[in-house]
Amino acid sequence: MHRLRVIFLCGCFAAANGAGVAAEQYDMRLPPDFIMDVFADVPGARSLALGDGGTVFVAGGSTGAVYAVIREDDDQQRVVKVASGLNWPNGIAVHDGDLYVAEISRVTKYRNLEASLADVPVAEVLDIELPSKSHHGRRYIDFGPDGKLYISIGAPCNVCEDAGFGEIIRMNPDGSGRETFAEGIRNSVGFSWHPLTSELWFTDNGRDELGDDRPPDELNRARKTGLHFGFPYCHGGDIPDPDYGQGHDCDHYTAPAQKLGPHVAALGIAFYTGGMFPADYREQLFIAEHGSWNRTEKSGHRVTLVRFDNGRPVSYETFADGWLREEDGSVTGRPVDLLVLDDGSMLVSDDYAGKVYRIRYVGVPR
Repeated sequence: MHRLRVIFLCGCFAAANGAGVAAEQYDMRLPPDFIMDVFADVPGARSLALGDGGTVFVAGGSTGAVYAVIREDDDQQRVVKVASGLNWPNGIAVHDGDLYVAEISRVTKYRNLEASLADVPVAEVLDIELPSKSHHGRRYIDFGPDGKLYISIGAPCNVCEDAGFGEIIRMNPDGSGRETFAEGIRNSVGFSWHPLTSELWFTDNGRDELGDDRPPDELNRARKTGLHFGFPYCHGGDIPDPDYGQGHDCDHYTAPAQKLGPHVAALGIAFYTGGMFPADYREQLFIAEHGSWNRTEKSGHRVTLVRFDNGRPVSYETFADGWLREEDGSVTGRPVDLLVLDDGSMLVSDDYAGKVYRIRYVGVPR
């Protein structure tokens, strides 16, 4: 990994070796021959989705808005607000040309939105009953290889037992046929399916108030429906909860496939399926770590890489960081979600800076 001097100037990143530029400067670290620039300025940028025609849709989270980033022929981007006045829109997904947007207590659908950006259609509210509690209410959604809509429902607490929470549900695109797919999940704000096995993988944020160094955040694999991942009884696969763990054997629950850093707030994930990065990145998993909020020394604020061998994680390493300044612990960004574009580059959203970055490989193909 090498260090790049990144210059924030006129709304774009540029790699530079010199000094003396009148701009805010900070260091970013990426593997050799990778560069990062700003793809678009999007207030509150959270989850990302790609339209069939190449439009990038961005949920604006705290802004209550949803944006479309339209890519022009000269590699310029035009940002258009397509919805506003929403209740914390976070999860978004495109299915059969329709854009689905998850707010805290509902999911709406905009029919054929990419072809109707000049005249946005009226949103249709799906008949899905979702909790209205805002604690861990930032819903993540996506469509699986089975064509079903998956929705996360986080626990409304640090740690508690509360029926109807702490799970991932799935249903038909119209909201019918609802079922619980996985449970025992504290707060998942990112999931995806392995491109070869079609198994669901998801992040989960560990509980607070057990100290700076435990429990770990988790990367989990759901090979089938009906698995329980331990919350609130066990954390990280082997840490009994001091309040709810009595009488519960951690071995009875599905352990994480990969333990992540403690309190890194692992959110969106993406399996790399593009052709731009070197071949040894194919089918490997990237994670956006939003960063800790109450750890004595901050952690996360980076993009990490989990490498796989024969379908199993074998390593966990930093891929891109620099949003957390080593010299003083200050923060310049908080990664949220990841999206691989059709050209093989990868987008990273940042709700703290209101940016969507683009990571590209510019070395010799290998």
